[in-house]
Amino acid sequence: MNESARALEGRVIEGRYRIIRSIAEGGMATVYEAMDERLERTVAIKVMHIQLAQGPHRDQFVERFRREAKSAAAIANPHIVQVYDTGEVDGLDYLVMEFVHGVNLRHEINQQHTFSVRETLRIVAETLDGLSSAHRAGVVHRDIKPENILLNERGHVQITDFGLAKAASQATLSTTGMLLGTAAYLAPEMIERNEATPQGDLYSVGIMAWEMLAGQVPFASDNPVTLVFKHVHEDVPSITTMCPGISPQVAAFIARLTARSVDARPVDATAAARELRELCAHLDIPAWTYRRPADDMQGATAQSQSQSPMGQAQPDDTPTMATVRPADGTETLTPSTPLTSSTPLTPPTPPASSTRPTSSTASTPPEKPSSYDSAHADETRDHAADPISTASHAAESSDSPYVGGADANTGISSESMPGNATKAMPRPSDEFTKVITRPLPGEKESLPTTAAHAEATARTGRRRTRLTIISTLIGVLALTGGAFAWWFFLGPGSYWTVPKPDDVTCTQNKTCSLAGATWDAYRSTLDVSNIPYTVTADYSDDIAKGRIIKASPANVGDRIGKRSGGTMHITISKGARAATVPADILDSGSASYKAPLEALSNAGFDNVEHDATRDDYSLSAPEGATLYISVTPGTTMRHDEKIVVGLSKGPKPVAMPDVVGKSRDEANSMLREAKINVTFTEEYDDAVEAGNVISSSEEAGAQLHWGDDVQLVVSKGPQTAKIPSGLVGKSENEVTQQLKALGFEVKTNKVLGGLFGTVRSISNGDTDISDGGTVRLRDKDGKATVITITIV
Repeated sequence: MNESARALEGRVIEGRYRIIRSIAEGGMATVYEAMDERLERTVAIKVMHIQLAQGPHRDQFVERFRREAKSAAAIANPHIVQVYDTGEVDGLDYLVMEFVHGVNLRHEINQQHTFSVRETLRIVAETLDGLSSAHRAGVVHRDIKPENILLNERGHVQITDFGLAKAASQATLSTTGMLLGTAAYLAPEMIERNEATPQGDLYSVGIMAWEMLAGQVPFASDNPVTLVFKHVHEDVPSITTMCPGISPQVAAFIARLTARSVDARPVDATAAARELRELCAHLDIPAWTYRRPADDMQGATAQSQSQSPMGQAQPDDTPTMATVRPADGTETLTPSTPLTSSTPLTPPTPPASSTRPTSSTASTPPEKPSSYDSAHADETRDHAADPISTASHAAESSDSPYVGGADANTGISSESMPGNATKAMPRPSDEFTKVITRPLPGEKESLPTTAAHAEATARTGRRRTRLTIISTLIGVLALTGGAFAWWFFLGPGSYWTVPKPDDVTCTQNKTCSLAGATWDAYRSTLDVSNIPYTVTADYSDDIAKGRIIKASPANVGDRIGKRSGGTMHITISKGARAATVPADILDSGSASYKAPLEALSNAGFDNVEHDATRDDYSLSAPEGATLYISVTPGTTMRHDEKIVVGLSKGPKPVAMPDVVGKSRDEANSMLREAKINVTFTEEYDDAVEAGNVISSSEEAGAQLHWGDDVQLVVSKGPQTAKIPSGLVGKSENEVTQQLKALGFEVKTNKVLGGLFGTVRSISNGDTDISDGGTVRLRDKDGKATVITITIV
């Protein structure tokens, strides 16, 4: 256990999950047994490795973690390991999962080697039941294999590791850039057409059932390329070839699941489960109890040797990886045998030294496959310490017997499967007998002396001949070994030579660059040549999309060392970078409208021209806003295509016209022509004629701009007052007070001394207003108007 794994032991995460101990560690995460102190239940917590969380492809691994949580959480089924919670601790993402006491199916296959039809179909039925819920939720698992099928302490199936699952509507391997899963269980369409379908999950289930019944997978090879070649180009052999006594109906069902054609399989797990139920209703007792005899294992092993071009036993889990494209655009090929969807599926020539273990090793659990670099790809598949296969579960050494009974979900009875029942396989023994005849002790030679001498001479000659032959063989072997060592370490066997692309023309004695070669075609050449490579995509204005921009090594014929981890680094063109003109660049309420040059630069355009001749004043557009653009907003185009922009100068500056003394209509016309907004108010004015402008809020000649506001005061004319009628005959004092109250100055004219003190007449200058009338209150100079009253 590493230090980072110990660091979390004893801690309480989010005040809820108390870490008890580390129970498993894989290439991507460490799994801990923990106690959910809030709900008082044991859970498994899967924590991402710190080297991945701090690596350059953190986002890719975090996405897989979150996809696993979402995929499993979207499915409610007792045959799916449940994901309860997600979170982050010390910058490391984690999943909280159901803790499953039990082992995975790989462990049981290693222990039992073969299963009865009854137990096989029960496990298949429960697996299909779990997958039915996933398929109904639109999720394809993509990595069904014995390592991901858990058997709990009651012996029932729980499917785990939805880290590779994707929605069926998006489930193409090209969307991830990876060829994922285990080669022995991959469906042909996943390999050949980059398609991940519900039928692909069924194919994997069928291969798994084939292995449970036969004790080995139908196609076996140490070379993943050979293995996937067989899946694509060969039909899975009938299970009857390995289990001759099995029910034909069972063989037909497995053949339907493992059909090469997608259309020949059931449409999804629900349909497959329905067919399985119909099959089970017609099986008799001998069909249910059939199990491949142990005595058949030796002969079957020999048969599988003759069928396998590699002559190699199938390992538990043969990982295959192909082109990996993380978020940063890097494309990596792992492990050392490249394998992508475009690899020509030609089985390689088997090495002369390849051997196959005898069946005497069948009782020993298969050796675990070596881990491969998963920093840019998938999680390491370690059967004994896989964070998913044994997370949530006790260690494999704590097996407990499975309890027999009927499974309510599938309706297929289970039978007891002791976890420690290891069956001894027969070991073939080839006896070699050598008879050596010698004279008995004390017995005399029967040959005459000359004959004995001749025999001794012959023996001496034969001995010398043998020594000569042995010496010669040693010399030949030494030379051969030396030549091989030179070839392997220094000569052509120590390096790859960069091959020539088909669409590149090379001139003799001149450097021949890979730049401009079509990548799809050249990738196949590299795959066939087994040259490891990484791929980075970049934009190029000069190299067409899908062609090589540059490579390292860069030229045809350059060498790549095999012994020093040599790898080709390819940069392919994504074509000229495209950018989109902001759709709201003419929308007066948007930021793009107010700063179009900045908006176009931020959008990725680097050939934007500001044409000052197209700039103009605008009453509505603020200064610097978009007034003209040469392309339609929302258009997507090359980043270097020319875009011409005209900008607003804002409102035009104007001088305030002289409107004082002008009529209201004349002043209004002058201001509108200058695009100045005007408001009017009215006041009495004794000097300015009614309807003319008295004053303005801006002086004539002041610097204004289009749209500025000006206030004008318009004259209502001189103020007047109405002289009431009926004042004649009233007293002097009363009339005087009324006239002064109206604002007039009163002057009296008394006749005969005003003996009676009554008003005889009222006048305004020469105008008699004794009977009333309207009179100005002030003259042009602002002096009060004088009203004369005559008193008698």
